[in-house]
Amino acid sequence: MQNLAHDYVHEPKPTILLVEDFDDTRLMMKLWLQRNGYRVIEAETGEEAITVARREVPDLIIMDVMMPGMNGLDATQQIRQYQPLNQIPIVAVSAYGADEYRSLALDAGCNEYVSTPFNPRELAELIGNLLASRRLADTDVRSSDLEH
Repeated sequence: MQNLAHDYVHEPKPTILLVEDFDDTRLMMKLWLQRNGYRVIEAETGEEAITVARREVPDLIIMDVMMPGMNGLDATQQIRQYQPLNQIPIVAVSAYGADEYRSLALDAGCNEYVSTPFNPRELAELIGNLLASRRLADTDVRSSDLEH
């Protein structure tokens, strides 16, 4: 099976914070992400997502939109306020496929919105593209820092 997580053998596995309140869904997604070469950390609530994201500074966050307590959009807004996390890609995931929810997710600070059920191949491509874009942005920032 192709490893979608990284192009170079010596690079560490990208870390994905998976935020999902349903145990079965979280487990299924965690196993799928691990099988695709990612290190997965988990949170069950919006509040826990903020705490874990600040502690771990993941490479990407997959955020369930509808959760009890603080929802994923409110958690995203709070995560975006923390400087080390404001450029981390966040993918909102929800059973609601309406354009209205997509718009709300993007307005909250998510980079992308995926409605369930999702096509695993499309999600893998989306995650890979977001991580590659972030790596390029990080490289550009480091290069400009060296020039000054």
